[in-house]
Amino acid sequence: MKALLKDCSLSAVVAGFIATVISYAGPLVIIFQAAKAADLPHDVLSSWVWAISMGSGVLGIVLSLRYKVPVIIAWSAPGSALLVTLLPGISLNEVVGAYLVSSLIILLVGLSGTFDRLIGKLPAAISAAMLAGILFRFGTDLFVSMQDQPWLVLTMLVAYLVGKRLLPRYAVLAVLVVGVLCTLITGELRSEALVIGLATPVWISPDFSWQVILNVTLPLVVVALTGQFVPGMVVLRNDGYQTPASRLISSSALGSLLLAPFFCHGLNLAAITAAICTGKEAHEDPARRYVAGVVGGVFYLVLGIFGATLVSFFTAFPAALIAALAGLALLAAIGGALGGAMSVPADREAALITFLVTASGMSFLGLSAAFWGLVFGIGAHLLLTARRPAVPRSSVADADNETRESRASNLV
Repeated sequence: MKALLKDCSLSAVVAGFIATVISYAGPLVIIFQAAKAADLPHDVLSSWVWAISMGSGVLGIVLSLRYKVPVIIAWSAPGSALLVTLLPGISLNEVVGAYLVSSLIILLVGLSGTFDRLIGKLPAAISAAMLAGILFRFGTDLFVSMQDQPWLVLTMLVAYLVGKRLLPRYAVLAVLVVGVLCTLITGELRSEALVIGLATPVWISPDFSWQVILNVTLPLVVVALTGQFVPGMVVLRNDGYQTPASRLISSSALGSLLLAPFFCHGLNLAAITAAICTGKEAHEDPARRYVAGVVGGVFYLVLGIFGATLVSFFTAFPAALIAALAGLALLAAIGGALGGAMSVPADREAALITFLVTASGMSFLGLSAAFWGLVFGIGAHLLLTARRPAVPRSSVADADNETRESRASNLV
């Protein structure tokens, strides 16, 4: 405790606070969209927010103190986006069963130390294309929402672009502030929906269905490993932190496993918000930046305790604001995923097939578009990149002789 107080600085505290606020300003919105699509009960949504907040907070504090590294844990934003299309029509018990299986798989990957080898076998372009397909709908919903409230969405879009030009790191936060102000000015805030209350965890017993496990578990595992843990580790490595990936992955997966019955869909390393805490903005001395991870964890705990208030806060605002905020918050992720999908010429067609199948929203044999996007993409990759069998030199010589003899006979 003395060492923490000694290393504490205002810049680290501010970095941890901003990272937490941005986490709630963007990725949390997607969870509300998923809950709305599935018509989740209010108490289940509150438990969901409580579980991901508590898990992110406790893990962030413990891991940051343990390794003296600014470890920022968050819930899977792409995983939340995936659930928007998957949750409707699936029972809560089956969803929790799929959460447990996915967390167990990631835990085994972390404990075995095979993370780097496993990721190396999956073409980066394919995983990026699947991620882009999952997020594609949020980008289009941003502009579809203009039909209902054009001025609100346009104002938020302008705020995002100006923020990206002047203060890129806080562009999403600027969008949230502008959206809230516009809503208050126009009187569209439903104040009757606001309540002050603590979150109450709701236990949901798991049920296991092979179709739901394939639909939910496989995409969640792939997205978590490729779309969250990989960039999260890259952020840490770029700032000079060499913390073993296996320990961070297994710790996050264990937390997800314990909280899954409370509807936690997955905890993992943050990337975008983590960059705020791992860079010089947090502190000039890299050894003292871990304070930002601890402070971020504390704010997660505080906001998670008042999860019911947080839920009511978001439900009081217009649906167009939520859709626009989600789309703008994921704009950079969509662009990065598309760029990664098209960056390898040899895998471009396979990645395009993956993207189109995933973005189509198709369903076949009870399995989702994300699953089939992965299947078709990997299949196309194998067909297009498989080596052709080598032709023996003797066979080539015989073929050349036959060709010459054929030409000679034709001349005759």
